[in-house]
Amino acid sequence: MERGEKCGAAEVPSRGRTVDEGRGEPLWAPEGSGLRGSAQLIFNAIKSVEYTLCNQTVVIPCFVNNVETKNITELYVRWKFKGENIFIFDGNQRMSKPSSNFSSAEIAPSELLRGIASLKMAKSDAVLGNYTCEVTELSREGETIIELKYRVVSWFSPNENILIVIFPVLAILLFWGQFGIVTLKYKSNYTKEKAIFLLVAGLLLTVLVIVGAFLFIPGEYSTKNASGLGLIVLPTIILILLHYCVFMIAMGMSSFTISILILQLLGYVLSVVGFSLCVSECIPVHGPLLISGLGIIALAELLGLVYMKCVGKSALFLLAYARNFKYIIWIMLLVDSYCLGPKKRMSNSKNEKTQQMPLYFLNN
Repeated sequence: MERGEKCGAAEVPSRGRTVDEGRGEPLWAPEGSGLRGSAQLIFNAIKSVEYTLCNQTVVIPCFVNNVETKNITELYVRWKFKGENIFIFDGNQRMSKPSSNFSSAEIAPSELLRGIASLKMAKSDAVLGNYTCEVTELSREGETIIELKYRVVSWFSPNENILIVIFPVLAILLFWGQFGIVTLKYKSNYTKEKAIFLLVAGLLLTVLVIVGAFLFIPGEYSTKNASGLGLIVLPTIILILLHYCVFMIAMGMSSFTISILILQLLGYVLSVVGFSLCVSECIPVHGPLLISGLGIIALAELLGLVYMKCVGKSALFLLAYARNFKYIIWIMLLVDSYCLGPKKRMSNSKNEKTQQMPLYFLNN
């Protein structure tokens, strides 16, 4: 009902018990109280109200602007849905009576004297449609109609949905790039069992993330969406294990590779914390924390790939040279001893002959 809209009431005597001709129900006017003037009740014009999946309760507003009584016994409130009574409050009898289909419906009697007759109910009882609020104050009455609507609220924003899927997929693609480098350039550094382990673990991670991406459909919060998000975020711990194995096969551990693994572990912790906070809330406010963690994981994979591509080969050469350095020195010593050996033996034999010669030969 629009603002200022009025609804007439039947004429009643100035004292005693009255009857509303429109409803055939008693309106109580205490003896000696006197009835108010002929003005009708005026409501705030509220055309519709919305609720979402996040609401635990639904409140349908009903505000009367010109309530004059100071006695709640002079008020009578009735809520209707599709022409049927769903809630009645009789101030004279101090009685609240919800219908069986709206068993959780209630109003706040203490607020009626301020003109607030809003109906509150559990979300499970709420039905979409038009609700009618009727308020009677002795000889004055009025009504207003409010439409209850449902509004779909997305769990994450469209941009957040894209980033949550893109970062893990990018990290997996970067891992497969590392796997290709290992299999092509470092064949002598790994066994067949290690290659099979990397392949199986990588395929498992890829399947889990793809399934999670299909379940994580943009829309309202649901168990399906939460499960999909979990399959996207939680299995990324496998990436850290695979990254470690790739580093060990390709070039071993260094301060830079350890830093990359620590960075990736930090990203995983942030993403898991963000995931737990988002799942516990209908409208997540910690989405950026989750996304930043996934972004750090992808960044660590990128750094690992660049390091393997640009630095890994030279580092491997230096490592091999360092490992074989002692063997090279040993070979040089052997060659040197072999070259000097005959000369030394000849000099020794000459000294022995000299010592064996008589003294007079030496003097001559």
